[in-house]
Amino acid sequence: MTGVADAPRRVVFAGDSITEWGRDRSDPDDVGTGYVGLLARGPLAGSTVHNTGVGGDRASDLLARWERDVLPFDADVLSLYVGVNDTWRALDAGERTPADAFEATLRALVAPWHEHGTRLVLVEPFALPLADAQAWADDLGPKQDAVARVAHDVGAAFVPLATVMADLADELGPRAVAPDGVHPSHAGHTAIARAWWDACSTLTPRTLHPEGEPA
Repeated sequence: MTGVADAPRRVVFAGDSITEWGRDRSDPDDVGTGYVGLLARGPLAGSTVHNTGVGGDRASDLLARWERDVLPFDADVLSLYVGVNDTWRALDAGERTPADAFEATLRALVAPWHEHGTRLVLVEPFALPLADAQAWADDLGPKQDAVARVAHDVGAAFVPLATVMADLADELGPRAVAPDGVHPSHAGHTAIARAWWDACSTLTPRTLHPEGEPA
């Protein structure tokens, strides 16, 4: 594909607060001000973009609303970004999600889309080591592995966000990328948008000129 007309017709983003970022839930057309908004106003400007992110969602929360909020869309590309709250709730509330249960839920989320032939993008959750670094790594690491494994098994594009954000934190400092280690700054959202576009381009070749990419 070489032209704007070949851009995905409809892209659906699902996830937690990082995906929802700045979205007005009362407006179904609002894509938010985070990485989804940057993509919608940049390289996906020729596509219809739906942001279904909801802050606080774990994988199981997504599954509970999947049939109502996400499955009804006829998407060419589905992007799934979830996992950090599965670790956060384990550490701050003792609500642990075992890695095997998390992976099983991921597979249930992507299965209907995979069977339909929808192109998939799976985003690796990240957390920068501002506090309790070892506890975060111990719980989140197996979930990151699960996302990569599911992406491989269903032929999804995989966004290696942990490396992307760690490299940016080395350059700018962790708090300039995600002030609390989890929720990105504008620089963080811009990096996510770029990494997402790079990964999605392995499924859908770039359809816009360079100036259409996230700035």
